[in-house]
Amino acid sequence: MTFDEIFKKVKDMFKDTDVSDVTEHIAYQFNITGEGAGSFYVEVKDGKLNIEPYEYYDRDVIFICKADTLFNIISGKTDPVMAFTLGRLKVEGSIEQALKLKNFIK
Repeated sequence: MTFDEIFKKVKDMFKDTDVSDVTEHIAYQFNITGEGAGSFYVEVKDGKLNIEPYEYYDRDVIFICKADTLFNIISGKTDPVMAFTLGRLKVEGSIEQALKLKNFIK
């Protein structure tokens, strides 16, 4: 998969995510490694979800993983804490904010 294909798939997976009750600003950057490597961010601001294909410098957390790991986390097939424990997901930044990612996945 190319980075563009990965990004499109991630956007599609998050398209029905309801963040209307989230009042705080949260910004996650995802650094995809391996095939289709690249960076994108997911931001929750003013009850809206934004996903853009570039780095975000005012981020709370950076997640580093392969695309298949990310897809499994978003789809609910893999618990993010378990992926972290097994070394499939690296996390830099606020662990508190990182744990809130579970609220946005299926």
